[in-house]
Amino acid sequence: MKILFLGSSNFSVIVLNKMLEEGLNVCGVITQPDKPSGRGHKVLPTIVKKFAIEKGIEVYTFDRIRNHIDEIKNIDYDLAVVASFGQILPEDFLNIKLTINVHPSLLPKYRGASPLQSALLNDDDVTGVTIMKVAKEVDSGDILLQKEFKLGGEYFSELEQKLGIMGGEMVAQAVKQIEDGSASFTPQDHKKATFVQKFTKEDGKINLNKTAKEIVAQVRALSEETGCYISIPEYDLKVGRCTIFDGEASLDIGEILNNKKRFVIGCKDAAIEILSCQAPSGKMISGRDFLNGHNTLLGQRINN
Repeated sequence: MKILFLGSSNFSVIVLNKMLEEGLNVCGVITQPDKPSGRGHKVLPTIVKKFAIEKGIEVYTFDRIRNHIDEIKNIDYDLAVVASFGQILPEDFLNIKLTINVHPSLLPKYRGASPLQSALLNDDDVTGVTIMKVAKEVDSGDILLQKEFKLGGEYFSELEQKLGIMGGEMVAQAVKQIEDGSASFTPQDHKKATFVQKFTKEDGKINLNKTAKEIVAQVRALSEETGCYISIPEYDLKVGRCTIFDGEASLDIGEILNNKKRFVIGCKDAAIEILSCQAPSGKMISGRDFLNGHNTLLGQRINN
């Protein structure tokens, strides 16, 4: 079975790589066009385009799928597989061949742009991957396969890697079922649907009036992509990793423990320990190393 793959993100690459490892025949890749990136605004290809070229796969960069339907009809493929493509697919495309989607949540929960982050932010015990038929409404299609994944303290990139690999394996299983005629699609319960949007920089601001558990969940979900930060005198300090403080301390909200070996800040119900952080124009370092250069913060209370 010849597969046309659509994707644009790092999650897409993880899925695609696993599909290739599973021996699937990916005959072409559609991804977003090259675009300016970084401080120099240099025009760069998507990570998917770079990966596909390295693997010798034909690449198509289409700004809007609906403007390239005739070109797509001329591609010799049997099944389209979508994973984090970044465009809503028009009916004209869906009518060409069967199209399935790799979505990193247990649909109908977390339809939309940020299912991975949302599972972590909400401190869910279980998430997973759904393989579904793509429908007109976002993430609303009938389900072919679904598999649970038990969360165990992962940060975003770790969860993305694990669910991407799982998704690629499930695509191989789906292809087998489609080929032998055993594939069965089950409608979603639309009444149970929840929707999630992209996160912004403001979502990464740490509110020390929240519980330690809520703050750790926020950092796990958003520190690597959106960015998380606390406001200290003079600037916002980026937080890479943190944990609930396991020692004894009676701290007010925003109060920094007077201990230069551990960067601990009081919050609503307990305290968090900053394991890694980054000052503007600096690099990510341990909380202890940061305090070595900023020991005037010890024992101080920062504004929340």
